[in-house]
Amino acid sequence: MAKTWRQKITLILLALYWPALFFLAHVPIPQLVRKAGVSDKCLHFLAYLILTFLLWFSIKSDEKVKWRRPAVWCIIVLTAGYGAVDEVIQSTVGRTCDVLDIAANLAGILTGLFIFSFFTFWPSSLFVTGLTVFGITNIAKANLAEMFPVTYMLFHLFAFGIFTALWIQNMHLSIDIKESETKWLICAFSVPVGFLLTVKVFTAILGRDFAVTDIIASLGAIIIVTVAIYIRALLKKRRTSTTKPLDDTI
Repeated sequence: MAKTWRQKITLILLALYWPALFFLAHVPIPQLVRKAGVSDKCLHFLAYLILTFLLWFSIKSDEKVKWRRPAVWCIIVLTAGYGAVDEVIQSTVGRTCDVLDIAANLAGILTGLFIFSFFTFWPSSLFVTGLTVFGITNIAKANLAEMFPVTYMLFHLFAFGIFTALWIQNMHLSIDIKESETKWLICAFSVPVGFLLTVKVFTAILGRDFAVTDIIASLGAIIIVTVAIYIRALLKKRRTSTTKPLDDTI
């Protein structure tokens, strides 16, 4: 069976992501990461959530998880087994084996498969991206905006840009810009901005500081992506409307 373009991209991302995950798990933890008080359990959860997403949708493309299928249990055994073995051999680089890390891996795997049993590719990608952005934003005890100002701002720029693009792709499944441009714009902006506010409110509740530049970068990404997709949709709509009369006269 021929693979779809989306499945090919997912396979490419998996081929890049899994070796990168292996590499990062087998280098000593940088002192800056230790100083920031990053939750390694949260990192393990997110890392294996993303891995499970890429594995499932590279195999099934756009199908929901059905727990009776052998593919689901193969993914659980493969990823959980890999995570356990990976945790054991980390001692070669001075890192310790932690049973709680293995549990966090399994939690990420099962959470992903649970989400994918309700949603297909695009909604699942939005959920995984949202959980990842939310987790990384609140993953450290220290103020990451002060420790890594440029990196953290760029993270917000790209993270909320990707989240916005994925949301609009999901939105296209139910709302067509041809029906109502105003409704389209309101929906396109409201969810990413609402998500940004939710993330920052939660950060404030945890007693952690956040930089105004990060909010500006996030809002900028939301606006740029939304406007770019809106203009592209309008141009496509205009081309369709101008070619339609010609088709009618043939």
